[in-house]
Amino acid sequence: MDRIECDRMFVAVIDTGSFAAAAARLGTSSGQASKLVSRLEANLGVQLIMRTTRALSLSEAGRAYYERVKTILEEFDALDASVRNASGAPSGRLRITAPISFGTTQLTPVLIQFATAFPDIQLDVSFSDRVVNLVDEGFDAAIRIGRPGDSSLIARKLCAARIVVVAASSYLNAHGIPSAPADLLHHDCIIDTNFRDPLTWRFRLGKEQPVVLVDVRGRVQFSNAEACVAAAEAGLGIARVPSFMAGARLRAKAVRPVLAEMEDEPHGLYAVYPPGRHLALKVRVLVDFLANAFRGQPQWDKGW
Repeated sequence: MDRIECDRMFVAVIDTGSFAAAAARLGTSSGQASKLVSRLEANLGVQLIMRTTRALSLSEAGRAYYERVKTILEEFDALDASVRNASGAPSGRLRITAPISFGTTQLTPVLIQFATAFPDIQLDVSFSDRVVNLVDEGFDAAIRIGRPGDSSLIARKLCAARIVVVAASSYLNAHGIPSAPADLLHHDCIIDTNFRDPLTWRFRLGKEQPVVLVDVRGRVQFSNAEACVAAAEAGLGIARVPSFMAGARLRAKAVRPVLAEMEDEPHGLYAVYPPGRHLALKVRVLVDFLANAFRGQPQWDKGW
């Protein structure tokens, strides 16, 4: 197992491009990462990685070894997964990434339930609005909103993710209630820069009608939906945000829906994971658990 640990670290260093990144992927220190690779080189009697102050590069022997050992480790992991799946006992480290706002407000309670139900799984969760490369960065699964762009990943839809437009009564009483998307041109809009096109808001006048696009403007913008809802609640303008962030404030009447009858078609909430001949049982039980937790109408869309 010590040799496998060294091999895994060597592959991680090459895949990530640094000892620090490889150590972070495998949950250890940079010093330990360097020791493991040095131990591997000493065992083989050959230098695998050429080290300089600026970069790492493979030696000829290192390149040949990397190509072979990476395939061997993948086959070993597939065998390990198949045996563990047959045993019916999910275990091991499970690395997940999810968007910050959704992760902290909606996903965390579900993951706490999951961790309680599967005590042999070591849960490692990273919240980030960056689109993480699952394979290169060593993640087992990700939660993503909107159709996943990477076609190499397997995606399972968990539920709908609505995008709603909201504002406080104080703002609407002072500035008027928009009755059509074009009316937003005369309003202060709060911009959520996490959207792909944050200044272009989408509406649909009916199922058979084309999408209406409106280029809005506003003096306040955040790269966080929770902050946008808070700004709307404070009366700073009209915000367009995911309903999982606005739902609680809508139920509390802190904000009101705007142009609700023209809401765009919902996005999807997906669990995505890399393909493989043998899906690890820990990933399978996670995806099934999430699908069960979020099935039907999401809790955040009820009661408003």
